[in-house]
Amino acid sequence: MTITIYRARKILTMNPARPVTTHIAVRDGIILGSGPLDELQGWGSHRIDDSFSEKVLMPGFVEGHVHLTEGMNWRYIYCGYHDRRDPDGTLWKGANSLEAVLERLRRIDLESGSHRPVIVGWSFDPIFFEGGMRCDRHDLDRVCRDRPVVLLHASGHLIYANTMALERAEFMRPGIEHPGIALGSDGRPVGELKGPEAMTPVLMALGIDRYAGDAWSARAFSRLCVRAGVTTATDLVNPMNEQTLDMLLAVTAESDFPARIVPAIRSNGRPVDEVIDSAMCARVQTTDRLRLGAIKVVIDGSIQGFSARLKDPGYYNGAPQGLWYVAPEWLKRLYEQALANGLQVHSHTNGDQATELALDTLEDALRAQPAGDHRFVLQHCQLADQAQFRRMKALGMCVNLFANHHFYWGDQHYALTVGPERATRMNACATAAREGVPFSIHSDAPVTPMAPLFTAWCAVN
Repeated sequence: MTITIYRARKILTMNPARPVTTHIAVRDGIILGSGPLDELQGWGSHRIDDSFSEKVLMPGFVEGHVHLTEGMNWRYIYCGYHDRRDPDGTLWKGANSLEAVLERLRRIDLESGSHRPVIVGWSFDPIFFEGGMRCDRHDLDRVCRDRPVVLLHASGHLIYANTMALERAEFMRPGIEHPGIALGSDGRPVGELKGPEAMTPVLMALGIDRYAGDAWSARAFSRLCVRAGVTTATDLVNPMNEQTLDMLLAVTAESDFPARIVPAIRSNGRPVDEVIDSAMCARVQTTDRLRLGAIKVVIDGSIQGFSARLKDPGYYNGAPQGLWYVAPEWLKRLYEQALANGLQVHSHTNGDQATELALDTLEDALRAQPAGDHRFVLQHCQLADQAQFRRMKALGMCVNLFANHHFYWGDQHYALTVGPERATRMNACATAAREGVPFSIHSDAPVTPMAPLFTAWCAVN
């Protein structure tokens, strides 16, 4: 096949001996080399392509923590506070008040008629509104009373539901006692639901699966990857059932699918043996564009949603302690069996108390099941202190820090969630580097938009 040599104003490479060049030679999708034109001509018959002659080329980005739901969510109604672009590049303006969100939902309700049996908004977070305004079922009843209305919180760890949505899940009754279900003065749920135990019954009753996805979602997600320069992206919570796996194998095998996907199997709420078996079965089906076998466990919730587990002194505004999503005994079994089978585990720990549990548990698991170069990763890990980073290094762990949080929620963390002292040391990339912990940074899309250069800017500034 003919070799194509692309000319560019500047080409940034990953070769430390030749970090900047002007030409790159490609044959049949394989990069042969980069350097000056006279060197690359030695590869044989070729043609020169000047499409990028005035551009800067660089390697594609690896996005270490995103979700295919970033594609799927564009089926719903964007209700975020910040402006955002969809997979086709259309700009959606942010909704900067609760009334603006409700009006957007009302408009969709009127336009869609009976074609939309459930009205779903996403990326909603009332912490940005004046006075930290909350949202309850009475607010959403003003959108529509004869159809379920649900708002998905930007963090993915809360939902807000109207009365009909709660009725579909048989939640509109007194006597419910759960830390994730807020109750009103009448003893009934107010419509704010925290954590999977509280959220899942409502979502299931309405036929909303936040993780399954389909071919349309995967392709929409891949278009967002292209817009951000991402060539490899994780999907850090995937049910990985037979239907989902078959879909991902088929879609990523399409000749024009533009990204590699690295899904991690959702483990929460499943027996450990089942999780390990699923990961082992998936791993042998790995392809060039679908890397399989990793496991994801979510240990706590969201800091800005006040469901993360914080060490003392807890939340700055006096909010009650957050939620545990797993039992320590279950987590230890998962870690031990994953170590025994050479499987990587990604552990979501937003709060420092959750990080401490993960560190303690892995330390015990490694005593029972020693393993070298396991590369278990703490995901988000926003409040880790210097001592915890030292323990990560000693245990052979990696960390993936949520650098975007300072831009999107920094003021709220400073004033409401963790206070000035802890807010200014969140997502401590410099500490990770200083302590020798291998680290990466991420957007957690759809929590924040996928944009690796911007995420790097957040980490630096």
